[in-house]
Amino acid sequence: MVKSTTDYPWLKSYHPNMPHTINPDKYESLLDIFTEVAQNFSQQTAFECMGAKLTFKQFDELSTHFAAYLQKKTDLLPGDRIAIQLPNILQSPIAIAGALKAGLIVVNTNPLYTEREMEHQFKDAGVKAIVVLANFAHKVEAILSKTNIRHIFTTEIGDMLGFPKKFIVNAAVKHIKKMVPTYDLPSELSFTEILKAGKSCDYQRIPVTTQDLALLQYTGGTTGVAKGAMLTHRNIIANIEQLDVLLRAHGAKFGEETMVTALPLYHIFSFSVNFLTMLKIGASNILIPNPRDMKSFIKELKKTDFTLITGVNTLFNGMLNYPEFADVNFRNLKISISGGMAVQRAVTERWLDVTGCPLTEGYGLTEASPVVSVNPLDGSGKMATIGLPLASTVLSVRDDNDNELEEGAVGEICVKGPQVMSGYWNIPEETRKTFTPSGWLKTGDIGVMDSDGYFKIVDRKKDMILVSGFNVYPNEIEDVIACHPDVLEVAAIGVPDERSTEAVKVFIVKKDEHLTPESIISYCKENMTGYKIPRHIEFRTELPKTEVGKILRRALKEEELAKASSVLRR
Repeated sequence: MVKSTTDYPWLKSYHPNMPHTINPDKYESLLDIFTEVAQNFSQQTAFECMGAKLTFKQFDELSTHFAAYLQKKTDLLPGDRIAIQLPNILQSPIAIAGALKAGLIVVNTNPLYTEREMEHQFKDAGVKAIVVLANFAHKVEAILSKTNIRHIFTTEIGDMLGFPKKFIVNAAVKHIKKMVPTYDLPSELSFTEILKAGKSCDYQRIPVTTQDLALLQYTGGTTGVAKGAMLTHRNIIANIEQLDVLLRAHGAKFGEETMVTALPLYHIFSFSVNFLTMLKIGASNILIPNPRDMKSFIKELKKTDFTLITGVNTLFNGMLNYPEFADVNFRNLKISISGGMAVQRAVTERWLDVTGCPLTEGYGLTEASPVVSVNPLDGSGKMATIGLPLASTVLSVRDDNDNELEEGAVGEICVKGPQVMSGYWNIPEETRKTFTPSGWLKTGDIGVMDSDGYFKIVDRKKDMILVSGFNVYPNEIEDVIACHPDVLEVAAIGVPDERSTEAVKVFIVKKDEHLTPESIISYCKENMTGYKIPRHIEFRTELPKTEVGKILRRALKEEELAKASSVLRR
């Protein structure tokens, strides 16, 4: 059965002030939100990074300077694409907002992309300008001749930190840590110098409408060739409004919250939830440039009375396994949200035990800007589910023929809502494949809806393992094994097997070096039926992950295929 927020009786008793619907046309564009927050929260801190702070007024002014420069000093026109290839530093939100104010379409780009990945994205999107960290400028140099990029704006990590910290940090990064490979880009311009030049330019606000594209967010890199999801200003505004009413219904207050942003802003989850939604509610944003540096990350947490935090399962797990994390002050923490991948039960339980704050699982996808559902933020939802749909969002479990399935039946989760993309950039055939004939966005996730309207993901459609005719879902295997006290991380895939079509193989990072395959098998026998028990176990020091820490099963599968091909060649 189709479920939307209007179907849930708990809404009236749980948070009567939360509307069932939102108005996605409340603002004409994201520019209206930028103007509103600059007026409402002028002198409050909008962003903080490495000790440097920007007020909402300063953020508005600097992003306007960048927009003015783009308008007056370049040949870029509204609708042109600009790549932003930065980690979580102050320059990132300034560049994003400035580009949008100039009417450009932002192409968020992972700084860790290989040259091949950059070339594909920049050529596919028709990128004409880029803001890039100097650490990665050598990659731009390598592919520049193969792209349409005409404007290159470079910046260094410490550029916005003020004197003398700017020079100390930049010198350390360049000369001590050797993190800036040599590059030669004669046409590059300094981002900070551009901000100064833009200050003397006359910015002209241009007419941007709800249907104009704001973002080309590339997705599919973990399952195939990356595709650009076309997200309009209306799509993103809708998701901001949906998250706004949800957060406020659960106690978030305008102008009083502090968010820890460890997930990179170039990822759609962090872009919409941490950057734009926090901006909308006047929250202070603590930007973490490198959460993999757990020592520095925890040190930053100790200095901050934060109230909100988001992440993915691996990030939360990493924090929990860092000895000094328990020393962080959690007295003000009211909301913890995990997305991007399934949250393992062991992580959920430990997080609550250590912090006293429930870890709530939400769900979304790039094509939906991205959030479509979430559990109640006070922990009263159902563990191992993705919760209930957001306001003005409808979820449905459907079969391959676009028929709606009854509760309890397993099928593909599909979604409708104002946050759903208009399609993929320049590939209409892929857009057609992604929507059902009746207009539902197919998520690619196999799931089920229970009698209370909660949705549970069984697994990705392409990740199912077929063992002797039985469907085995990697999430279930991983969730069980992750509860073993000596397991730090785990990933499960299917590998070819002559007897059973496929067999389960797991890759495990040990928490205790004495962990053995026999111990894992014994534990699985206690918790799973026979055909689900891994037949192959491989211990590793680390698992391949995306930029936000999501384990890449695809990479593990490709390794196994390569091994099999090598054996056949012999």
